[in-house]
Amino acid sequence: MSITARNISVFKIAAMYVGAVIGAGFASGQEIMQFFTVYGIKGLWGVIVATMLLAYLGASILYLSVKYSTGNYLLLINNLTAPWVAKIFDLLSMAMLLAGLSVMLSGSGAVFSEYLKIAAWPGVLFLLLIVNLVLTGGMAGVIRFNSLLVPVKIAAIFIVSLLVLVICKSSTPPAEGISSSFFVSPGNWFLSGVLYVSYNMIVVLAVLSTLGDRVTSRRAVAGGVVGGAVLGIAVGVLLLAQLKLYPAIADYKVPVLFMAGEIGDMFRIPVAILIWLAILTTAVANAHGLAARFAPPGSLKYKLFGVGCTMLALPLARLDFDRLVGTIYPIFGYAGLLMMFVLLVNPLLPFIKRIKV
Repeated sequence: MSITARNISVFKIAAMYVGAVIGAGFASGQEIMQFFTVYGIKGLWGVIVATMLLAYLGASILYLSVKYSTGNYLLLINNLTAPWVAKIFDLLSMAMLLAGLSVMLSGSGAVFSEYLKIAAWPGVLFLLLIVNLVLTGGMAGVIRFNSLLVPVKIAAIFIVSLLVLVICKSSTPPAEGISSSFFVSPGNWFLSGVLYVSYNMIVVLAVLSTLGDRVTSRRAVAGGVVGGAVLGIAVGVLLLAQLKLYPAIADYKVPVLFMAGEIGDMFRIPVAILIWLAILTTAVANAHGLAARFAPPGSLKYKLFGVGCTMLALPLARLDFDRLVGTIYPIFGYAGLLMMFVLLVNPLLPFIKRIKV
């Protein structure tokens, strides 16, 4: 059966969702440190807020995408907002997707230089090559790619986190928060949880909106909820593992690698591979979202735009990925708040209108 038929399973939808979010920052543990661990045990409240929003907004994007039968994020936001708002958000989305792609390329270089002890640029170029090979398969290629790699990533994150919780010596989680020069704190655990979802929604919107004319409404909503719940649980487990290793973990650029070392040196190479695979899936998500903005997935124009996007992202890839995560992501989190509000409210409008009547 063709991929254009509405036969994509809940699992595949959720895999695309999770694959779009779990990138270099997440798998390395840096995102969790920046947005949740910095608040100590109170960060768990932020995780709860983020999980509820991830589940609801994922379902909302997919529901609205099916409703308007969209093939890219621009078609969706044109149906949800005024034309001038859509134009502004379109520019912000393209900038965020390009910046996110740069973060992934930078992260790939970091894995090659720090763990394989070779120059960073081969890692950047290798990721660029794989991303463009995946895009040549169009939508079917992107879906198969995520269905294969996302379960591996989730399983690895859970295994490492649970081993830390079981094997490592206990420490008292900080009640108020962690002090580190790496952190750019949004202010409090509630705002941090909201911003974490907000900046992720730009990439998620770009990816999930491409499924609007390919899935059924029921599967779409279920896939959004399942994907959001899986992400929230993964964040929570990783947070608890990081808190158990406080304060030693606080000043590590790659917290998950430190966690692996505490379990046993044999885990360092598998964790480095995990981080790179996470980088790869989110790089594909960013490039796919950008290319689909300009052309139908699978077309020659789509493939050419995919190559062009990765080339444009190369200059920013020279920067350290942990600094990119700590600086660029919160900025775009604030920028994405407007669209998050629209996605929160829009599915409820029919019920609000009934109440007024």
